[in-house]
Amino acid sequence: MRSLTISIFLTLLLSSPGLCQKPLSIPVSTYSIVARDPATGEMGVAVQSHWFSVGSVVPWAEAGVGAVATQSFVDPAYGPLGLELMRAGKSAPAALNALVSTDEDKAVRQVAMIDAKGRAAAHTGSRAIFAAGHHVEKQYSVQANLMDKPTVWPAMAKAFESAEGDLAERMLCALEAAQAEGGDIRGRQSAAIVVVRAVSTGKPWEDRLFDLRVEDHPNPVNELRRLVRLQRAYQKLNEGDMWLTKKDFAKAIESYKQATTIVPDKATNGEAAFWVGITLINDAKQVDEGIPYLVRAYRQDSRWAELVTRLPAVGLLPDDKSLIDRLTIAMKKKEN
Repeated sequence: MRSLTISIFLTLLLSSPGLCQKPLSIPVSTYSIVARDPATGEMGVAVQSHWFSVGSVVPWAEAGVGAVATQSFVDPAYGPLGLELMRAGKSAPAALNALVSTDEDKAVRQVAMIDAKGRAAAHTGSRAIFAAGHHVEKQYSVQANLMDKPTVWPAMAKAFESAEGDLAERMLCALEAAQAEGGDIRGRQSAAIVVVRAVSTGKPWEDRLFDLRVEDHPNPVNELRRLVRLQRAYQKLNEGDMWLTKKDFAKAIESYKQATTIVPDKATNGEAAFWVGITLINDAKQVDEGIPYLVRAYRQDSRWAELVTRLPAVGLLPDDKSLIDRLTIAMKKKEN
């Protein structure tokens, strides 16, 4: 019954007019990687291009299902349709073959897919602009077109396989290797990264671990790396908030402190340090330990001192004028 259902679904899907039938006149020539981390099951896409807002077109991913990169003379429909087919039970190679086989303009397409089991597949059309090609292995595929030279995607594969860290880090290394090898012959403009969980939580906003775009920048991959690092810090801040709601102050403080070590205070305008200090003072009753963090925040923006005066009204600091005065005076000391 399941195979019959999928067969009917495919027939209806692929016979519908307009699906993968008409190319867009948008040459999103680029290099990208689709990959899965076998240790965590996380899946993702990372991409860079000399085209504005590449992240709005190329990368597609869904927790528990798979990831798709659609590029060259791009048809964005490959993204949602590829995910739909994999969600219905098709492997990435089968899903890609089903869509390419019905595409009248497959010669100008470049598409890669990976499913939740790590099965990857790629298609580079015969009319993709030189240098163009792909390299597929278990757990990932790298693909590129309109490159400076045909060594770009092999360099991506080598970098991804040798890199350490989580999936986001390894995919960033692949993008950096592509650029170091010459990258897009037209230059560089935008980049994006999407990473999703191995299994869906049923809450899409929690399933996306990274969903970041650099729309227009002279060095988009470097900027993307900065944003990934910043998001790691905010993930720790969110983790701290979660522990705080559970009244586990020790774990909350640990998470908040970790956030302050990932990026400098300037990167968050002092916010990470500020909330470490407030949590130490309000919840852990460690005033002396909390004050230096408030001082660090004040060095970035003097308005943090004003915010301190507003927190007692919402229960985030004791309603104790002597304590509030002590905190704001310490923050404003000239030697700070």
